[in-house]
Amino acid sequence: MGQIALEGMQFYAYHGFYEEEQIIGNNYVIDVYIKTNFGTAAEEDDLYKTINYETVYLICQKEMKIKTKLLETLAARILYGLKYQFQNMQEATINIKKENPMPGVKLDSSSIQLSQKFIDQCPRCSNRFICYQDENCWCQEVKIHEQTQSMLQQKYGGCLCKNCLAYYAG
Repeated sequence: MGQIALEGMQFYAYHGFYEEEQIIGNNYVIDVYIKTNFGTAAEEDDLYKTINYETVYLICQKEMKIKTKLLETLAARILYGLKYQFQNMQEATINIKKENPMPGVKLDSSSIQLSQKFIDQCPRCSNRFICYQDENCWCQEVKIHEQTQSMLQQKYGGCLCKNCLAYYAG
């Protein structure tokens, strides 16, 4: 496993709870850390088998253009965008720093951090696997009969790994 990091992405944007913050704007700094297995990408020298940091930057840039009251909401949208784009993240951390958050007060910055782990253990075979637990997860592409899905939910109560889902998909 390795980590891909983009540190110090700088944006001027119009986020804030107060109307004047959304009019005046402010400086923001974003750091994104993504843990993933990039062994195959390194062996094959293939950008499409790893996390493309240009794409990570573009996701952050897109979300920074949308006025948001809370940094927490902004971080959650960035995380959602990353999950939508990449199916091989094992963990992601997003730090967002707002410089001079309170005009007239001596305060360098305020910041939030959002982290999420995506490693799960299959309740059927005990293998570890990546699970996003939402509509961005790879398992949404596996076609399993509705009654079988219901039985699996009752029996195991959670997500299964690719091999186990493939077994039930037929």
